[in-house]
Amino acid sequence: IGVALVIVVLGVLAYFGYQHFVVFPQNEEATIAYLTAQKNLEEGKDDLALGGKSTNPGFKGMADNFSGTNAGKLSAYNAGLIEFRKGNYQKAYDLLSEFSSDNKILMALKFGAMGDCMVNLNKNEDALSMFDKAISASNDEFTSFYFTRKAGILALGLKKQDIAKKYFLDIEEKYQDYDAGVSDAYIEMVKQY
Repeated sequence: IGVALVIVVLGVLAYFGYQHFVVFPQNEEATIAYLTAQKNLEEGKDDLALGGKSTNPGFKGMADNFSGTNAGKLSAYNAGLIEFRKGNYQKAYDLLSEFSSDNKILMALKFGAMGDCMVNLNKNEDALSMFDKAISASNDEFTSFYFTRKAGILALGLKKQDIAKKYFLDIEEKYQDYDAGVSDAYIEMVKQY
């Protein structure tokens, strides 16, 4: 029993030592670098916010160097959005795929942005799949409505009337407060195509 107790105590001490001497300093460094990149982004310095210099790694460098921290994970998301705005859709998709969070709305936005990347890469079936993930990732009604509408419009453009109709009927049933009757027009469009 004495040896087991010593092992448990050493394990607990090692855990807290690791947290105190490795994780906490890394989180602090990552937060400072994140704030610098965010400031560059707010000032319209997208390239500096994205790539930065060795003293400021930017969102890409943070996603690589601090991937175990919350700031590093969020940096992958921000870098993906910047790459998307620059028209680098595959890079954006790859960066966004590195992002994970317990925040369900952010995850829905991630999947939606990945869907937008797929649309721009002419991978519309994959885009529809990503929009479905975005719809189911969050319980937030507006987010779900937004991506249901996007999926419906994409399905309509792909001439998948039955799938489009399903999305628009979901909107009519679940998200009337956000729709203002627009889904009725889309349902009529489904009948015309």
